[in-house]
Amino acid sequence: MARFGIENYEAGDIGANATADIYCEMGLMYATGRDCDMDLIAAHKWFNIAAIKGSSRAVALRNEITATMSKSDLAAALRSARQWMTDQGLGPKKKRCDCDGYETAAV
Repeated sequence: MARFGIENYEAGDIGANATADIYCEMGLMYATGRDCDMDLIAAHKWFNIAAIKGSSRAVALRNEITATMSKSDLAAALRSARQWMTDQGLGPKKKRCDCDGYETAAV
């Protein structure tokens, strides 16, 4: 099995091209406090990203910790995942509406 380091993920070492398994492992790291402080908001964020990338295991783990989180913590986790996806160029694309000059989110 391949071994990978996830110590510097925030610096961009792990980006949009990482696999769902790596994101799921990051979620597990935060959910269990393995090599870091336990952080359910960060765990949910990485499980959510892994789920978006196609990990059914991450879906189950995300659902499990969601049941233990407050609404405000859940909202923070969702915002954090959305921001990370946007920073990686994976968020919703904006397009220009020719009719009124305002930017709108693509559907």
